[in-house]
Amino acid sequence: MDLSIHVIRFDWPGAPASIAPTLARVGAAADSVGAVSVSLMDHYFQMDQMWPADQPMLEGYSGLNFLAAHTSRVRLGLLVTGVTYRHPGLLAKIVTTLDVLSGGRSELGIGAAWYEREHRALGVPFPPVAERFERLEETLQICLQMWSDNDGPYQGRHYQLAETLCSPEPISRPHPRITIGGTGERKTLRFVATYGDACNLFAASHDMVAHKLDVLRRHCDAVGRDHSEITKTILHMGGLDASNSTEFLRDMERYAALGVQEVHVVPHGDEPDRWIETVLGPIAKSLAELTAAP
Repeated sequence: MDLSIHVIRFDWPGAPASIAPTLARVGAAADSVGAVSVSLMDHYFQMDQMWPADQPMLEGYSGLNFLAAHTSRVRLGLLVTGVTYRHPGLLAKIVTTLDVLSGGRSELGIGAAWYEREHRALGVPFPPVAERFERLEETLQICLQMWSDNDGPYQGRHYQLAETLCSPEPISRPHPRITIGGTGERKTLRFVATYGDACNLFAASHDMVAHKLDVLRRHCDAVGRDHSEITKTILHMGGLDASNSTEFLRDMERYAALGVQEVHVVPHGDEPDRWIETVLGPIAKSLAELTAAP
């Protein structure tokens, strides 16, 4: 099972001056322990469901471009881009720029967006949920067209592009990995089957993940897609430290048996780089030895 690092807080001691050097050390630590990727959130405000909204929050792609200059191996993406935050043509260009400047290490994580407060606060339109999903599907289509040989127009209900020219093209082949986040059975997992290279599910329980992966398999069958082509990833938000790392590995073994191939882990504490080195470093090899079921 692959290990990924997901950063969700920037309220480190000494912020804001400490944010840049700490984030650089997080990237270096992720490289050193063998993580396959580092991801950030895509928010303007901290999530007020968990912490005060006025805690520090970086603009996601600016943060990833910074990480590109301070890492050498890990993939870089947002978990996940809110579809409402950027025009899809611009989004494809942003992800491509990151891919070129990082040497082919960018990925597009994307979802339908949900945090109404930050949209209203900064004047960003927040359509009803049904429209956000329509925009998500069109955005996926536009990004794939931008990353293809087709430079022609795109005509959708919500977006109309006269040209889908993207130069330079991404270094990643055939394009940056597209990870679609969310657990919706009728639309989100259908979009994964139709457009995605990977899904991302919350590691809420083994039964829930097993059910969602079964739904995904049925969607793949319906569209004629090989289920094995899609990388199955989970987000682990639970407490993890040196005292329960063995328990964590047993938990991941059960997820691997369901077909999960990658886990995104959230660093804890005021020294996230040290946490990565001391908590994840000793178990990274054992985690990598877990083989996902087909």
